[in-house]
Amino acid sequence: MLDRPAQLATRYVRTPEAARLLGISPRTLEKYRCHGNGPTFRKLGGRVVYAIGDLEAWADQAACSSTSDPRYLEARAAGNAHR
Repeated sequence: MLDRPAQLATRYVRTPEAARLLGISPRTLEKYRCHGNGPTFRKLGGRVVYAIGDLEAWADQAACSSTSDPRYLEARAAGNAHR
């Protein structure tokens, strides 16, 4: 079970702020959510929210050291998959 203070320390943001933090448009984040290739989200009281840690983890998955990095091609393909 999670430590109670750790649970309370989690900060959630709505779609517009999450998109701003990631440097993408809110509409792109909504499309990623619908297609299942975006960051983990939660529905709380009918609202979609993102934990800051989940946004960071999702962005870290796309980290590449160069354009010849195999993960670069995967990250690029994921970003272009639903255009």
